[in-house]
Amino acid sequence: MAETTVKAPQAGGGSGDLLLLVLAGVATIGALAAFYVPSSWPIYARWAALLVGLGIAAGAFMKSARGRELVEFIVVSRVELRKMVWPTMDETRKTTLLVIVFVLILGTFFWVIDAILGWGSRHLLGGGV
Repeated sequence: MAETTVKAPQAGGGSGDLLLLVLAGVATIGALAAFYVPSSWPIYARWAALLVGLGIAAGAFMKSARGRELVEFIVVSRVELRKMVWPTMDETRKTTLLVIVFVLILGTFFWVIDAILGWGSRHLLGGGV
């Protein structure tokens, strides 16, 4: 079985990285403002401004160290997901049936215990039938 290597978190890329993240934030805010503020613009122009602004923001983010870490995380996650072994339909049916049976058994058990304790408490406190 292959082992997965986990890299230690690295420090940020410095001021250039911070500049890219700020640019991404400003581009996102600018894109949203370009979509919502100028209501006199035609809708296609507002959508175009939004998409261009978000594209610039995504590009700036992906160039930063955080963006590269995100891409690496997604790639490693996809590799791990491919290693997943899903149960067969027969295993799924058997497991589901087993869960249903145990729920019914435990539900009945707790219902009986509750009825006995309820009867006992009513009997001891003199409140009932």
